[in-house]
Amino acid sequence: MSPSTLSAHLTAQSTLPPAIQVWKIYLADQGNSVHTVKAFVHDLELLASFLSPTRTLGSITTADLNHFLNWLQKGRGVPCSPKTLARRITSIKAFFRWLHQYAVLAINPAEKVVQHSVISPLPVVLTPDEVDQVLAICQKYRVGKKPDARYFALFYLLISTGIKKTECLALNLNHLELDRSPSSMLFVRYTNPQYRYKERRISLPSDWVEGFKEYCQQYDIKDRVFPWSQRRLEYLLEDLSKEAGLDKHISFDMCRWTCALLDLQSGMEKNAIRQKLGLSKVQWREIGMKLNQLASSVLDDSLT
Repeated sequence: MSPSTLSAHLTAQSTLPPAIQVWKIYLADQGNSVHTVKAFVHDLELLASFLSPTRTLGSITTADLNHFLNWLQKGRGVPCSPKTLARRITSIKAFFRWLHQYAVLAINPAEKVVQHSVISPLPVVLTPDEVDQVLAICQKYRVGKKPDARYFALFYLLISTGIKKTECLALNLNHLELDRSPSSMLFVRYTNPQYRYKERRISLPSDWVEGFKEYCQQYDIKDRVFPWSQRRLEYLLEDLSKEAGLDKHISFDMCRWTCALLDLQSGMEKNAIRQKLGLSKVQWREIGMKLNQLASSVLDDSLT
């Protein structure tokens, strides 16, 4: 159903509750995650509870919205962190922009509401030397008296592809096309149609493929690529942190950010990095900004 069809039966005389339900359908149709839809709808339901339930959309003013935001911070009696406040302002702005765009409202009352942008701290990443150091430890396990290529298969995959923890845990052998010319490929797939836009294919290093085949033989891999719990895989990464003597704690998220930064430093186009990570253009705004800051920070450190 098109956005214009969804909003067609809404008017300036409609109240907030039915408008929020229509907007909920719109958000889901646009491919937003269940968690995003739930959070955005809850933010608007808070607004509906603050205003009179009979208040019409057309009677809501900028002053009303500012009073609501002030109440969230000072009058509700429930902590509202800067990050949560920023999201709630985003929810309000997106909702009323949608109503204005599809002519439900002649004037957008949220247009002049000030956005409180909150950028979380820069992530911790591994330096190229630290990556090499950890890979050397993986190689040591791989060729030890009792060869174990599991560390190599896990860490090198994460640092090369930048896939998320959930994507790694969901990997099956049929997601891999090995010995493919000119490059072996990893296919990131989602069973939920809502996340189809995140599906992508990523090239695999040829030396990873060689080590992965050893790993499959050692652990008799038949279906799931890593048939262990999330916690067990996190322990494997932590083992590498300790053996490398790092103050940093290697995690799935750290590997993902490190992969993106290494790609940026290698000259990969930013849009290609975005697609490799499976991010939307909206998500990329903050991620891309942080990557640029990380790259600048690394350059400054190298000059000092």
